[in-house]
Amino acid sequence: MKNPKFQIYTGANKKVYFRLKSGNGQVVLQSQGYKTKAGAKAGVASVKTHARSVKNFDVKQSKNGKYHFNLISKNKQIVGSSQMYTEKRGCNNGMGAVKKNASSKIEDLT
Repeated sequence: MKNPKFQIYTGANKKVYFRLKSGNGQVVLQSQGYKTKAGAKAGVASVKTHARSVKNFDVKQSKNGKYHFNLISKNKQIVGSSQMYTEKRGCNNGMGAVKKNASSKIEDLT
């Protein structure tokens, strides 16, 4: 089993992203694109702060019945988003994985 970690990487569009991987290597949270690596690192810091409280997770159900969540900051901005889950239980497990792994270290892939 791998260690949980944040990864910072550059996308094909030249924006910088972060993702949080759980101990099994699955991505449990993905960021928006940032203009700079510093912006992505600030996003990781925001995850570490806001993942502590369940009130900062916003669960949504899509038109096709699948669930996902967004992690919301104090200023009501989306810090990161989950994958789509077929069941609400899976979505809840994903939120638990973000809470559990939010203190992970950063791996810089840029």
